[in-house]
Amino acid sequence: MTTATMFTPSLIGPAIGDAFKKLNPRDLVKNPVLFTTAVVALLLTVLLFIGGTSLTLGFQIQLIAWLWLTVLFGTFAEALAEGRGRAQAASLRATKSELTAKLPNGKTVPASQLKKGDIVLVHTGDLIPADGEVIEGVASVNESAITGESAPVIREAGGDRSAVTAGTRVISDQIKVRVTQEPGQGFLDRMIALVEGAERQKTPNEIALTILLVGLTIIFLIAVSTIPGFASYAGGQVPVAILAALLITLIPTTIAALLSAIGIAGMDRLVRFNVLAKSGRAVEAAGDIDVLLLDKTGTITIGDRAASEFRPLGGISTDELARAALLASLADETPEGRSVVTLAQGKYAVQTKALPEGAEIIPFTAQTRISGVRMGENLIQKGAVDAILRAHPGLGDTAVAGDMRRVSEEIARQGQTPLAVAEDGRLLGVIALKDVVKAGVRERFGELRRMGIRTVMITGDNPLTAAAIAAEAGVDDFLAEATPEDKLALIRKEQQGGRLVAMCGDGTNDAPALAQSDVGVAMNTGTQAAREAGNMVDLDSDPTKLIEIVGLGKQLLMTRGALTTFSVANDIAKYFAIIPAMFIALYPSLGVLNVMQLASPQSAILSAIIFNALIIPCLVPLALKGVKYRPIGAGPLLARNLAIYGLGGVLAPFVGIKLIDLVITGLHLA
Repeated sequence: MTTATMFTPSLIGPAIGDAFKKLNPRDLVKNPVLFTTAVVALLLTVLLFIGGTSLTLGFQIQLIAWLWLTVLFGTFAEALAEGRGRAQAASLRATKSELTAKLPNGKTVPASQLKKGDIVLVHTGDLIPADGEVIEGVASVNESAITGESAPVIREAGGDRSAVTAGTRVISDQIKVRVTQEPGQGFLDRMIALVEGAERQKTPNEIALTILLVGLTIIFLIAVSTIPGFASYAGGQVPVAILAALLITLIPTTIAALLSAIGIAGMDRLVRFNVLAKSGRAVEAAGDIDVLLLDKTGTITIGDRAASEFRPLGGISTDELARAALLASLADETPEGRSVVTLAQGKYAVQTKALPEGAEIIPFTAQTRISGVRMGENLIQKGAVDAILRAHPGLGDTAVAGDMRRVSEEIARQGQTPLAVAEDGRLLGVIALKDVVKAGVRERFGELRRMGIRTVMITGDNPLTAAAIAAEAGVDDFLAEATPEDKLALIRKEQQGGRLVAMCGDGTNDAPALAQSDVGVAMNTGTQAAREAGNMVDLDSDPTKLIEIVGLGKQLLMTRGALTTFSVANDIAKYFAIIPAMFIALYPSLGVLNVMQLASPQSAILSAIIFNALIIPCLVPLALKGVKYRPIGAGPLLARNLAIYGLGGVLAPFVGIKLIDLVITGLHLA
């Protein structure tokens, strides 16, 4: 979002109203620095009516007004950030409104009455009434209301594309859906709450910075409270209003006013990128990731592998292998299984269209890595080569097993995946599944390497195939023949070494690893188990987006660090304005610190307070847009930020305060 669109009337008006509402002490106390500023402004307001000070009435009124504006600018920054989220939440509510559900008995009920476990029918043109999983059928679904993408997606029973979301529309065929969420706890409900900021909790980094700001405020409060004693000892006195001005310029009001807005805007940028983070902690952790685990299929490769060739072993005809492969795949609803059927029926003209009555389906599992069919005494299996050989130990040292290993290695060296086929303990041959590495991924992994992030490809393929694809894609390492336990063990090993780990996944077998990782990104197309286990959900189901998520996390941390650096640095310049102005009468030698040559003590104090207030709205666009991240090393990045925000934070107040002083003097305001 550009700076211009941040300040549209539709956002500004409500944000101004909310800024005043946030002056409620119960809300304001959550930001201790702004709360302190408000207390000081209130105290000076009371003293204005009591009187008894040597300061002019005009000076006191201006000082009080700018102190209140400092508080309001801070609450406005947070209100504006929240307002952007509410605008998006309104469109999501419209998506969810007035949904109805068709039950199997023919009745139609409001979606709000559905309970977890209910079954609903969704026909062409219907809106899906609740979050759930497809348990029967396949349909094309328009998810543009959620993802913003107009291209329809396929949702089908079984596999990792079974999850559907309330408010999306079926545009062809029909499906039967099992509801997986209780009323009010669905995906859209959680998303609305998060983008509104209603459930946003402070992150560990934000909490640590808040504690630091509170500590600095207490230190400066104690320091300022000792000044009247020193002034009395020197034979003078310092008015309360001047002490208040000194306190407000000493404490870090700038970053305190922007801190909450930075966090809200960070999550908002992620939502606008069609990623839902369940907590700010996950966004923050993404910026510190050391290791990135990526599934090969759909992330590094185009996606679904397709059968490209049948390679029979000695003594076996291609037609016999094609027939067995087709029978083993007829009940396999995965894209790979369907591609085997297509290849067998198309290129090899196998006529079988359905399994015989009474056939027993053997489903694929991540543990066995084998699927197939049993027809009476006839058993046909297909699966990973090593898994098939383990299932038939007597074949391990035979010549035909050696032949299968040789053919498999040839296929693997070509970057394809071999899939063995066996019938009644007899090895028939190998199916070659072709993968295509996505264009540009090698360059993207190079960017991650420059960020200091190590990439690891995870695949169920054999080591030869994995090595070929890893080399082509440019990843740093790979884990082949990975089971759910292997993924979990790898993540724990990395974490025990003190590294933060991110991974993405979409299947139920990915759920343990998603839950264990520091940043777990579940695909919206994935199973309910995966979506619940991850701490982020990608609405577009684009696994490569994990790379952008890391960049957004780093941008959040950089924005907070840059504005903190700027805030602390610009306090230095304010000291040169206000400290000489306060004590020049008692200690004339302090005049040497008046390097800005400000016109008078009152002008200097007022200029510092005005700059202190105005710098907050000036930095709001940067807080909401974020500091642009560039994939360079930590050293050059630190040097760059110190040069821009550290040096800039020192120089900007010297220029700003001097210009304000000239205006004040020219208008005779002090």
